[in-house]
Amino acid sequence: MIRILKEAETDRATIFAREDPVDSVAEPVRAILADVKANGDAALKKYTQQFDGVELSTVEVGPGALEEGLRAADPTLVDILYRAAERIAAFHQHQVRSSFLVNDEGGILMGQKVLPLERVGLYVPGGTAAYPSSVLMNAIPAKLAGVKEICMVTPPGKDGKIAPNILAAARVCGVDRVFRVGGAQAVAALAYGTESVPKVDKIVGPGNQFVAEAKKQVFGQVGIDMVAGPSEILVIADGACNPQIVAADLLSQAEHDRNASAVLVTDSEALALAVQGAIEEQLPKLKRQEIARASIDRNGKIIVAQSLDAAVDIANEIAPEHLEVCVDQPFDYLDRIRNAGSIFLGRNCPEALGDYFAGPNHTLPTSGTARFSSPLSVDDFVKKMQYTYYTKPALEKAQFSVSTFAKKEGLTGHARSVDIRFDPKVAEGTK
Repeated sequence: MIRILKEAETDRATIFAREDPVDSVAEPVRAILADVKANGDAALKKYTQQFDGVELSTVEVGPGALEEGLRAADPTLVDILYRAAERIAAFHQHQVRSSFLVNDEGGILMGQKVLPLERVGLYVPGGTAAYPSSVLMNAIPAKLAGVKEICMVTPPGKDGKIAPNILAAARVCGVDRVFRVGGAQAVAALAYGTESVPKVDKIVGPGNQFVAEAKKQVFGQVGIDMVAGPSEILVIADGACNPQIVAADLLSQAEHDRNASAVLVTDSEALALAVQGAIEEQLPKLKRQEIARASIDRNGKIIVAQSLDAAVDIANEIAPEHLEVCVDQPFDYLDRIRNAGSIFLGRNCPEALGDYFAGPNHTLPTSGTARFSSPLSVDDFVKKMQYTYYTKPALEKAQFSVSTFAKKEGLTGHARSVDIRFDPKVAEGTK
């Protein structure tokens, strides 16, 4: 049963505690990465047999697989995928950046070039659940950024195939190549390249603890979006909220993972008790009730705050992945919210809306990292290069400042690289 904690009577360590840390998988992941780096496709096939029970003849799906997936998928879902893709693209279009040039003053030009990454790898989870929504949320910003090639990796099913819904989503948003391999070995393939899987510039997308650890270990060899932890939701709710609705919103994240976190912060003890009961009533109705039960019992909590303002302070301290503000005037609190991955405002905006259809990205910072990081965006798929141009008269105006600054830092070579251009003996004849 979910715990109820009263802010005034509970120590801060208990209020702000997150899930127990999982056992480290660093060493087995390191071994897998080294094996794939050394042995390529042979290692991928070995681990797919070992972990997925599938013997692969080829790693990449055939050229017509995406079209076949589109035809085999539920037509209703396909229609929703197209409509969701339109909404996701419309939102992310506002994030597209342009290069710029600044004509600062006479003889000085400065600028920034915004360039798409050449090739990115998209990891799509499999196993306990397959998420076509993750395909859309990761591939569409990449396409808008202008990425030239998107390579998707995802674990195969027991039949050795990829679920039609995943392939359909890949077709809808323009994924270029698809590989039926998952886990740390798939991350290794994207980072180092194999005979079948090309090396990418950046790896994005969620996964289990092995995937997260693999991304962490290959960072520097390639870019990554983030090291994601278990899913989180925090709901701020006043006493006028319907407890059945609040309970349903909490359970929507608890069913993701046994390590997921569902937290309610309210100023109403009556609502706290009612939500506690509603969760127990709804849990048996969930298809993934065993997972949700473990999440609720291990990491779920209801915090009775002394006021709604205090509830916002608690939310800022926790910095949740998803934050629902279930009050009549949610915009009254928006400016006070400093730390959250994605915010859902009002009584009619469940977090699931953001997972699938609203438009903002659902790949979000977890484990409190919303204090300093952001949702996945078009920015994650571009790089920026800056450039500077000075004429000689412009440099001469800056000579004293640059040379003096360098000398004060003890870097006389820096100073000399400027001063030498104005030494008549050296620079004679220089235009």
